[in-house]
Amino acid sequence: MDEVLAFLKDNRVFYLATVDGSIPKVRPFGFVMKFEGKLYFGTSNEKAVYKQLKTNPNMEISTTTPDGEWLRLSGKAVFNTTRQIKELALEAMPMLKNMYSVNDDIFELFYIEDATAIFQDMKGCSRTIKL
Repeated sequence: MDEVLAFLKDNRVFYLATVDGSIPKVRPFGFVMKFEGKLYFGTSNEKAVYKQLKTNPNMEISTTTPDGEWLRLSGKAVFNTTRQIKELALEAMPMLKNMYSVNDDIFELFYIEDATAIFQDMKGCSRTIKL
């Protein structure tokens, strides 16, 4: 898990894919943190990504390094928003305070469960980690 977290943090923009009905949707994300042995991400409950994950929790994240190694992280989103997790998220990424607060009703946090991380490179090397 720590290797996946480090990869996501080292490559600050990663892309989260969801499904809207039968249509795939991808958007950039930049926040990830580890809490109680789980990788957490955040969003607004006013965004389509929230509604899509609530309807169908299957998700995939992908990002790449400048030299061509990439990560595909797939699993299911589980929403778990508490005051404590909000506080930790805002401490971990202070720029989120421009959009959210501990006391608002829109900031939502979710972790990925039943996750599989696949690291690959341009040479075709691949390795899989179960989280």
